[in-house]
Amino acid sequence: MTSDHASIPTLTGLSGIADAYDVILCDVWGVLHDGSKAHPGAGDALIRFRGLPAAGRPRRVVLVSNAPRPGAGVQRILDRLGVPREAYDAIVTSGDLTRALVAEQPGIRLYHLGPERDSGIFQGLDVALAGPEEADLVLNTGLFDDRTETADDYRETLATLRARAVPMICANPDLVVEFDGRLIPCAGLLAAAYEEIGGSVVYAGKPHRPVYEAALARAGDLDGLPPPDRARVLAVGDAIRTDVAGARGVGIASLFVARGIHAEELGLTAEHHRLGAIADWLSAQAVHPDAVIERLVW
Repeated sequence: MTSDHASIPTLTGLSGIADAYDVILCDVWGVLHDGSKAHPGAGDALIRFRGLPAAGRPRRVVLVSNAPRPGAGVQRILDRLGVPREAYDAIVTSGDLTRALVAEQPGIRLYHLGPERDSGIFQGLDVALAGPEEADLVLNTGLFDDRTETADDYRETLATLRARAVPMICANPDLVVEFDGRLIPCAGLLAAAYEEIGGSVVYAGKPHRPVYEAALARAGDLDGLPPPDRARVLAVGDAIRTDVAGARGVGIASLFVARGIHAEELGLTAEHHRLGAIADWLSAQAVHPDAVIERLVW
């Protein structure tokens, strides 16, 4: 495939390129569901991919999510939304990586910056919860109320942490996600605001290399094999900044799902269902995908 934005192919279905790959690393939110319901065509496409004849090794799908919770929690959400388990073989999340990072610091005083629903990310670990005035580490899983708040609401808290040089782990590098047609702010916005005032941030998740290394290793472990040849791996996602840039950074091809968080920028509203020419939009992006598809379908 090519990285020249002027010649990036627009696919009508995954079937057009599927045989060239052994492993798909698939984004979750924005590709498999929109936060309130599954996209049935996406699950079907992954099931069909997994059913292709092996080409030296079995076809595998590993879901790679920036969700700030362990993979088991993501699977429960997928079950509830109706994403079939037959569509994937394993789940690797930024929450899994975050949990491992926190576990390396037993007894640490931890400030959890995020909603209570994300507390499973550190449950069972040897940590002491503390406020921003006493903490040794801030674990950022997102805004307390992502429906009404913005990063500006956290200016004072972040300044307090920065004054004490408290390092931050960002458990979800996403800036926003799509939820039922709306864009909801994520932990990445708070992390960016912290960096802007000189705070130190470690990111667990896309577009950073460790989550891809973990996902590729998991793909191999499924069959007792080494990680797959990266020339035979395809990343599927709806975010240029995380999915496409992350894939490019680790040397794997990417398929950009246009009807996701960038849908409004691309004019893909409810009244406009056709994916038109997006070459100009792509040319303005820092990185370019290897192919584009409106929705993940077979």
